[in-house]
Amino acid sequence: MVTATRQLILCADDFAVHAAASQGIARLAAMGRISATSAMVLSPRWADDAKLLHAVRGQVDVGLHLDWTSEFAIAAGHGLSLGAAMAKALWGGFRSKSARKAVRGVIDRQLDAFEVIWKAPPDHVDGHQHVQQFAGIREELVAALANRYGRGAPNSTFGQAAPYLRISRAPRGAADFKSRIIASMGANALEIIAEKAYLKRANGLLGMYNFAIGGPAYGQRMEQWLAQAPAGVIIMCHPAMAADSPDGKALSAERSDPIGAARRNEFAYLCSDAFPLALADAGAELTRGA
Repeated sequence: MVTATRQLILCADDFAVHAAASQGIARLAAMGRISATSAMVLSPRWADDAKLLHAVRGQVDVGLHLDWTSEFAIAAGHGLSLGAAMAKALWGGFRSKSARKAVRGVIDRQLDAFEVIWKAPPDHVDGHQHVQQFAGIREELVAALANRYGRGAPNSTFGQAAPYLRISRAPRGAADFKSRIIASMGANALEIIAEKAYLKRANGLLGMYNFAIGGPAYGQRMEQWLAQAPAGVIIMCHPAMAADSPDGKALSAERSDPIGAARRNEFAYLCSDAFPLALADAGAELTRGA
């Protein structure tokens, strides 16, 4: 065990995707095992599930998980599959004048939905499946954040609390094939335009894997990420409690979750005694990015 020298952000994504995720994330926040969470505000659960975070308000960052690719986004009328969203971004489909106006509307509606329930701006903004950095979306996102919360913004009370942005790019020396693909969708471009708009950015992202590993293997991955992470990096996670209906069968939303098993593995590890020991051994501690 070494003295803590690096402060890291551990962010639980997908708050409100279903009950098990919201409950698990709230439990971890209360235990001090995460320092941030990102909310899917298009979920019909958001308004009620946000109450689970009231007890940890000010202790963890609560941010917007900008959504274009979930079932909630599809139900809202703007959603696409991840493959379709990537192709649209790569071929400039979000960049026409009319498309960018529509993109801005989607972003503003999600920011509004966050503020109406949380009664404050998000501490940070990232994206479900990293859409925050897709071409055509990233430009409108930065413009929206600068307009609402940045220097000289009309809502000046939020000016000192402008959300920080997630840059979905692994730190130098820690990238693998998946993280390189994710970063190639616009991490550098997002960082450049955010800097020009004086928006804060987190110092890289870890926590990317294929969700197929289970049991002790997730703990081994976490130990590796903790060892690799420079100060200020976000490590993302996707935990959820195991949720059962009264008759003993998994609730429908959790049962259909394609990464449900990985979520339960992550929750079990982050709740365990092994995780704080791993933090201490890595000389790291969790902090709020805000």
